[in-house]
Amino acid sequence: MGNKPDWLPNLIEFAEHNGNWDKYLDAIYQIFRHDFIDDQPIFRGCVVNALKPEIIQGKEATFWHIISEGEIEEDRNPDFERCKRIRWPRSIIEKGVADPVLQLWETSRGRDHRILIRLIFADNDYLVVLVRHRGNIYLLTAYLVTWPNQKRKLNDEYEAYKKANAAL
Repeated sequence: MGNKPDWLPNLIEFAEHNGNWDKYLDAIYQIFRHDFIDDQPIFRGCVVNALKPEIIQGKEATFWHIISEGEIEEDRNPDFERCKRIRWPRSIIEKGVADPVLQLWETSRGRDHRILIRLIFADNDYLVVLVRHRGNIYLLTAYLVTWPNQKRKLNDEYEAYKKANAAL
C-alpha cells in the first residue's frame, strides 16, 4: 500500500534524544501518559483506557506492552521499532476505519472480546489491539506485524470477518 497517511504522527527516533535511553524512555512515556492516562482517546463513542494500570518499574504495564516484547511482564525487552511508533496507537484508534490503509475487525481470544485495527502502508504493518470488557474498551497492546505467518493469519481472520459480516 501507499505512503504514510497525513493523519499519522511522525516517528519518535532514539537519535533525537542523543542516544540516551533514559531521556528517550521518559519522552515516549510522557507521550503514552498524555495519550492514554491524562487524555484518553475515543473509539466509537467510548473512552479507551489502558488495560493494565498496574505499575512495573514506575510505569503502567500497558506502556511496557506497547514499547517492548517478551512473555514475562517484569522482564520484557525494549523494541525500538515499537518505541518510535508510540504516537501511532491513539491516532489509529481515533481514526477508526475512515481510511483505506486501515482494517478493523472483532474477534474472541479466550474470554476476551478483541477489536483489532491494522494499519498497512509501505513497509509498515502495525496492529492495535483493544479489548471490550463490561461495556468498556481498553488498549491491550500495539506492535509491528513482522512475521509472514502472522500476517497471513491476520489476513485470513480479517477476510473471514468481512465475509461473515457481509451476510448480515
